[in-house]
Amino acid sequence: MTPAISIRQVTKRFGSVQALAGIDLNVQQGEFFGLLGPNGAGKTTLISALAGLVRLDSGHIEILGCDVVADYRNARRQVGVVPQELVFDPFFSVRETLNIQCGYFGIRQSRGRDAWIDEVLENLDLTAKAKANMRSLSGGMKRRVLVAQALVHRPPVIVLDEPTAGVDVELRQTLWQFIRRLNRDGHTIVLTTHYLEEAESLCTRIAMLKAGRVVALDTTANLLQRFSAHALRLRLSQDARLPPALAQRAEIKEGVCSIPFERFDQIEPLLAELRSCGCHLDELEIGKPDLEDVFVRVMRGQQGSALS
Repeated sequence: MTPAISIRQVTKRFGSVQALAGIDLNVQQGEFFGLLGPNGAGKTTLISALAGLVRLDSGHIEILGCDVVADYRNARRQVGVVPQELVFDPFFSVRETLNIQCGYFGIRQSRGRDAWIDEVLENLDLTAKAKANMRSLSGGMKRRVLVAQALVHRPPVIVLDEPTAGVDVELRQTLWQFIRRLNRDGHTIVLTTHYLEEAESLCTRIAMLKAGRVVALDTTANLLQRFSAHALRLRLSQDARLPPALAQRAEIKEGVCSIPFERFDQIEPLLAELRSCGCHLDELEIGKPDLEDVFVRVMRGQQGSALS
C-alpha cells in the first residue's frame, strides 16, 4: 500500500540553523500518528515542507504518492493542514471563509458541499457563529475555524499542528471525538502537540524529533514499555532516611519519593527494605508509565536507540 506520507532524507537549513537534518519516515494510510519534540525540534518546518510552504534543501516528500514539488496540485488536494498560528481573513464570515476554501480546491456549490460544511460547523460548535465576521471571534473560536478550513475539502490526510493550543476543555473533547471519527472512516491523522496525554491516548505510533532528527520512532505501546518504568511513589515521615541503595535510584520531588521498578513482584521486597530501615510511610501509590516520562528520557538521551 502506498504510504499516506513518505519522507525521504529531508534536510533544511535556515542560515546557521539546521532545522531538518536527514529525516526519513513513513506514515501509513489510516494511521493516527504523533510527531513530538521540544520547541525548535523541526516539527513545524517539516509540516510547512509537507504543505509546500518551505522549499527543502534536499530529499523529497510524497503524499499518497504525489510529490509535494513535482506534483504539487495533487499533493495539496490530498492534505489538510491546521497551522499553529492564527491566520484568518478579516473580511469574511465563518461560512464565507469555508465556502472560499472549498473554491480553492475546485469544489463547486452543491447540496453535498453545503451539508458537509454544516456538519463541520456543528461538530466544531461553530453553527451559532456561521454568520459572524472572523474579526469578532475569540482566539479559541478562530482556531476552530482553522480546523474547519483544513477539513472542508475532505482530505484523506489531515495534519494538526498544536490544534488545541488555547482551546477550552469542552471543545477539546468535541474536537477529538470528531477527529477520531474521521480516523475510523479512513483518514490519516498526523498530530503535533505539547499535551503529551493527548498523544498518548490518541496516537498509535509516535516519532520524536530533536534538533531536526528522529530520535525515537515506534508504537506508543512499545515506547511506554521500553522507555518507561512503573514507580512506587511514597511520602515518608519527616525523620525517615532511605537505605543508600534505594536513595541512588529514587527521585524526590516536592516531598514525594519515587522509586522505579519493572515488575510488580518487586514491590514487596522494596517495602520490606524500607521497613527494615525503620522508614514509616505516610502515603503510598503505584504510578503507571506515561508518555511524558518517555519523552523526558528520550530527550535526555538516557536510553539507547529508540528507532524501530
